[in-house]
Amino acid sequence: MSEKKAVLLDRDGTLIVDMVYLNDPERIEYLPGVFEALRLLRDHEYVFCVATNQSGVARGIVDVRNLDEIHRRIQAKFCSEGVDILSFHSAPYMTSFDHPMRKPNAGMLLEAARWHGVDLAASWMVGDRMTDVEAGHRAGCRSALVGVMESPENFHHFRPPEVHAPNLLDVAREIVARS
Repeated sequence: MSEKKAVLLDRDGTLIVDMVYLNDPERIEYLPGVFEALRLLRDHEYVFCVATNQSGVARGIVDVRNLDEIHRRIQAKFCSEGVDILSFHSAPYMTSFDHPMRKPNAGMLLEAARWHGVDLAASWMVGDRMTDVEAGHRAGCRSALVGVMESPENFHHFRPPEVHAPNLLDVAREIVARS
């Protein structure tokens, strides 16, 4: 079986509006262009997994059952839009705890690759934070930064992203152009 190329995605600020410790599945709000972006990437033979830091669980702000339901609903919505998200990987650890699963470490990406036979060298990590970019690089992927939340110039200790664009659709177009 040949390995797949994947786009590994951050959740908050990349696929959905960052509600800061989203605990209510009714409050999921999708960012503009995300369905079109993933359909474009799907049509270029990418598969998808989500890797999300979730310190809200460790803080007692996010209930793990709600987190599971949020992920179930996101997966179902993307499925109804013609996109299969293979799995969700979350790191429910405090920001101060350098857990191997928590971005900027590569644990969640490596886990997704193991689960689904992903060729990390042919894959991308996409997120709205430089910790997402760094996690991708540490896993052996190329990385893309979405939006203006953070600027690579302010994070000299991390390698810059290969792509930086204002939204996921523009990132998807750049990934396809580089495929």
